[in-house]
Amino acid sequence: MNPLIPVMVVLPILCALLLNLLHGRDRTVKALAVAVAILLPIIPLLAGYGAHYFGGYAPLSENPAIASGLPDSVKSSYLYSFHPGITYLFGSAQRIFLLILSIVAFLAVLTSLNEVRKPSGVYAFLMFMGTAAVTAIVLTDDIFNLYVFFEIAALAQVGVILCSGVERSYETALKYMMIGGVAAPMLLLGVAILLALTGNVNISDIVFSMRSGLVNPGSPLFLLASSLILFGWLYGTGLPPFHTIKSAVYSKALPHGAALLQAFSVFTFTALALVILRMFYHMPLVRWAMVFFSLAGMVLGISMALMQTDLRRMIGFLAVGELGYIGIGLGLGTAASISAGLFQAVNEALITACIFLGFGTIFYMTGRSDPERIGGLIAYKPGLAGLVMLSGFIMAGVPPFNVFQSKLMLIQASIQAGFPELGVVMILLSIVTFMTFLRAFYSVYLRPEPEGMELESESVPRSTVFSLVVLILICTALGLAPWIATSQFTSLIQGLII
Repeated sequence: MNPLIPVMVVLPILCALLLNLLHGRDRTVKALAVAVAILLPIIPLLAGYGAHYFGGYAPLSENPAIASGLPDSVKSSYLYSFHPGITYLFGSAQRIFLLILSIVAFLAVLTSLNEVRKPSGVYAFLMFMGTAAVTAIVLTDDIFNLYVFFEIAALAQVGVILCSGVERSYETALKYMMIGGVAAPMLLLGVAILLALTGNVNISDIVFSMRSGLVNPGSPLFLLASSLILFGWLYGTGLPPFHTIKSAVYSKALPHGAALLQAFSVFTFTALALVILRMFYHMPLVRWAMVFFSLAGMVLGISMALMQTDLRRMIGFLAVGELGYIGIGLGLGTAASISAGLFQAVNEALITACIFLGFGTIFYMTGRSDPERIGGLIAYKPGLAGLVMLSGFIMAGVPPFNVFQSKLMLIQASIQAGFPELGVVMILLSIVTFMTFLRAFYSVYLRPEPEGMELESESVPRSTVFSLVVLILICTALGLAPWIATSQFTSLIQGLII
């Protein structure tokens, strides 16, 4: 077992608890938060691939000392590979997911500590606790353990909204919690049905029992369990019918908080979708439901973004809409589409964080998010305007950046799968995204400055500019060399496709 695997979860949890205790000691909070945030991207790079068994409860197949004395009937049975404890799996796909999540977390923490006058230990606690929860969701091979951290991540997101101090943030947080009070138990009920049917909550064991004929995967109860888990997936990620509340969550968080919340959504979306594919790949109806809701999320999210008059709400809807590209790739279920969907997930976490931070500088400088009351900002910060413009181009899929590569792969995969209509829809929605961004950019930066506009700050923290540059450079590198990411998904895809 590799001890660095659980450290990826334990370290941010310990840091979060310490930051909460140290609230009010500004220098200590800032130093500890930055130090741990720097460590977060390093640990996935140092950790070796493999599994970690909590409590040392490895399967008998990996305990030769114990297995040597067992009869052959046990060695040839299901018990020989049974996982008696919570298991975390860490492979090449998990490495790149957690590396990107950790980079976004580091930049969000760094930006938050420099954009606020007084560092908040409570706010940093919530950011690190959410990061730990999503890391566990990506790593765990236990579906009940996934549910537990799914709930922790949801509570951390509510806390980030409450700490933002944005107008009506309390109302949005309450609505999100009330909806979660219905949706999350449905996910738990799906887990309970799987436990009743298979006698297990380990995902690998559930898949093994289904593929080995130990249980009947065609049972109506399996379809019910898949529906309940799929519903929880929709809630946690913001696809319809939860797209409105999810976009409101982003709009009521501070920009650095929204950047991290979107990364949480992306990797929760991806991790739970992969679990659904592993367990229910044999049910085409489940995969088509993923495609349907993803397509609906794209159409509703991006079209509603076009109608918004508030910058933060506009970006929130765009963030929800862009998630649909990931779901379509995973839902189509081919090797090419899954690879494209996973690559889009990596790209989405990066570029949406860049968009939130970039447009967040407008709120930082003016204290406003209504484009009708803002204008002419390019005269104050032309370099920063260039970075924001570049991030919008990347999100829309302009070559040669990473989102262009992943969206092109998705379009090609949909055509190869026999659904060119999906490719046409993705192209049209990318055009709408580009138009939405250009309209917002023109209103804020190119339109003449309105009378009475006053800047709260003519400068932007260097950490914010640094974060934008880092994210754009990574997007550029992945656009020029997409195989850096796509080559990491091979083993994961081979285990998914039956």
